[in-house]
Amino acid sequence: MSSAVKTLHLLSFFSATTPEIGLSALCRLAKRDKATTHRHLQALEEAGFVEQNPLTRQYRLGPALLQLAQTREQTVPRKESAIPVLKDLAEKTGETTHASVLSGTTVFALASYESAQHSTRVVIDLDKFPLHATASGLSILAFGPGDLFEIAANNLETFTSHTVNSKASLEEAVQSARDTGFGRTIQSFEDEVSSLAAPVFDETGNLAGAVSVACVATRFSPELERKCQEHLITASRDLTRGWGGAVPDPIEAIWAATLKNSKALDSTS
Repeated sequence: MSSAVKTLHLLSFFSATTPEIGLSALCRLAKRDKATTHRHLQALEEAGFVEQNPLTRQYRLGPALLQLAQTREQTVPRKESAIPVLKDLAEKTGETTHASVLSGTTVFALASYESAQHSTRVVIDLDKFPLHATASGLSILAFGPGDLFEIAANNLETFTSHTVNSKASLEEAVQSARDTGFGRTIQSFEDEVSSLAAPVFDETGNLAGAVSVACVATRFSPELERKCQEHLITASRDLTRGWGGAVPDPIEAIWAATLKNSKALDSTS
């Protein structure tokens, strides 16, 4: 099993920004010797999971993965049900929206939708979201499996001057998400972006991913934040329902308290 896991792990290095990788580069990324890496690539190639570009001799993802992806979406239709929810959320908030799914210890991008209300808007071009530096990641840390926290705390990569850089500050950010029901980041992954995210659940009753609004930082006012919170709740409920689940009652109670506090702040301001 260890060999199988190591072999399949090579697939994780391919992305939209890195569609082809040579043998030497994969050795460096995987931190393995050339003979072992080549043997694993041969196994993946035989299964159709990778193929060599005949022009560049570099490896790229193979056609077998397309069939698996199509089967996955047909049997567990995550993306199809997410698109209309993200479109509605983008139209109501005026900002870019996106959904992500948790697989193992990795948060993968599922789908995104850009609002046309502003000429300047956030573009989501990620394949994976870091747990510690994104609102989606913090929401998943707050309401997902407990063992994710240590994994995140041991991988505190710095992206901006606002990225959490210690276990204590990560604990504070995660606790804030638990207290409010929303993951929240201010210019922590990109200097121009501030985000809010809410958890999404599936038919098992467990966390399945997150839905998020990514705002241009200069537009992220308290008023916009409250609007995003209100519509994220609806989006989370809709996505969760589409994925066969129901939002747990304790989280509904947290959201209700957060909105009540926001309205109280409005009335005193």
